[in-house]
Amino acid sequence: MTKAIVVGPLFEDVWPLAADHLRELWAERGPVEFRRLDETPDRLLDAVDEPGDVTELAALGVPVTEDDADALTALESAFVMTDSMYGVDADAHELLAERGVAVHDHTDEGFWAQSVAEFGLGLTIDALRQIPQKHAEMVESHEPWDLDKLDNEVPGANGHQFADDPAFTNGTVAGTRVRVAGVGNIGSTYADAVGSLGADVAAYDPYADEPCFHRTGADRVWSLEELVADAEVFAPTVPLTDATEGLITADHVHALPEGCVVVLITRAGVIDMDAVRERVLADEIALAADVWDEEPLSLDDPLLDRHNVVHTPHIAGRTRDANESWAERLDAHFRAAE
Repeated sequence: MTKAIVVGPLFEDVWPLAADHLRELWAERGPVEFRRLDETPDRLLDAVDEPGDVTELAALGVPVTEDDADALTALESAFVMTDSMYGVDADAHELLAERGVAVHDHTDEGFWAQSVAEFGLGLTIDALRQIPQKHAEMVESHEPWDLDKLDNEVPGANGHQFADDPAFTNGTVAGTRVRVAGVGNIGSTYADAVGSLGADVAAYDPYADEPCFHRTGADRVWSLEELVADAEVFAPTVPLTDATEGLITADHVHALPEGCVVVLITRAGVIDMDAVRERVLADEIALAADVWDEEPLSLDDPLLDRHNVVHTPHIAGRTRDANESWAERLDAHFRAAE
């Protein structure tokens, strides 16, 4: 009897480091048949030597047909992804469940919460201090160095002791009013991170229970209107679902105080991006974003290369840590079923 991990090219393309880590974790519990395929087969039987000996199965980017299900006579526990690398194959899971196999879900997306939240913290600091803009300007001129000598008697005193843009929220995270919409996996980790640096954190989430707010150290507010009213940094961190699409309306965006920094790290669809664009291009607010209403952004998009925009190409969750966490969370499902 053995455990089998079968990896198709689509999964390998999306999660290049996850399958090998899953193999390491499964090897702690006994023999593992591991197959990495160059092409996606029509059925699992084409990739497994002895399907009747498999007790645990992870089919990653590989289909499981009815014939496969019939042949997996010893199978006790399984996880199947076929076309989407972010969700299970519901039809395959139904086939296996009908045969008494325990099938595992893996859709809470907590695996990339730490990576995305830390990236959000980085974007926040970048926007407060305009670090990317200063980095780019240094290649073009010495102006960012601010070398004018101060009129004092301090030997070698250079520059003026303020280098931020007073038109937008600036300076340290400490003492800044950070307002977070959504305290799920990503939002709670982000709120905790900025809070640990001394930010004044408040959050809104009608679906979260009180312990979620205690864990983040955030004050709870009961409406989005209250949340945005005094925001110096505003981070809508809810995932994009039918219920959250457009959750942050144009009215909410227009209610943000002038100079507010908007941080986008989950999906742009949760906020009215037309309103965000309008206010950013009018120099009323700043934007620090990893996710966009159009991906990829056109190279002539007016949001690119602005003094009040920090932009990255939807990479916040793309880390080795997220790949390994993906594997560890899936492994935990299988271990719990033993």
